[in-house]
Amino acid sequence: MGDDAMAKFNPDFWEITIWAESWRGFSTQDRIWHEDADDLAARHERLERVRALLPQLEALADQVLTPRQREILKLHYFAQLNQRQIAQKLGITQQAVSEHLYGKLRNGKTVGGAIRKLRKACDRRGIQFVMEA
Repeated sequence: MGDDAMAKFNPDFWEITIWAESWRGFSTQDRIWHEDADDLAARHERLERVRALLPQLEALADQVLTPRQREILKLHYFAQLNQRQIAQKLGITQQAVSEHLYGKLRNGKTVGGAIRKLRKACDRRGIQFVMEA
């Protein structure tokens, strides 16, 4: 790989697919993260709050996102596909998937992106979906 390729490297967009079967070979303490009983209870509480908000978020996504952004967002978060898998499924590049999800840098500012649009729409409507434990 040449020096030019390394200059464009961005570690923020690394994705490593590890299949569920692979995780079964590790004890919970060996995994990247470990949850004790309090952590697990807090995570379940957050999940319940998110589940309660899902109908509002889906309706909002239908209003503010393009059909392609909605499709990619659902594949990423609900079908739990990574960017590479989404790109293959839709016949587009992984970069296009990333731009649909997170936006792209233009003149030093990040523009577009389904997640940014959805967050702004939630802020305008007083919907808080990033909740503390």
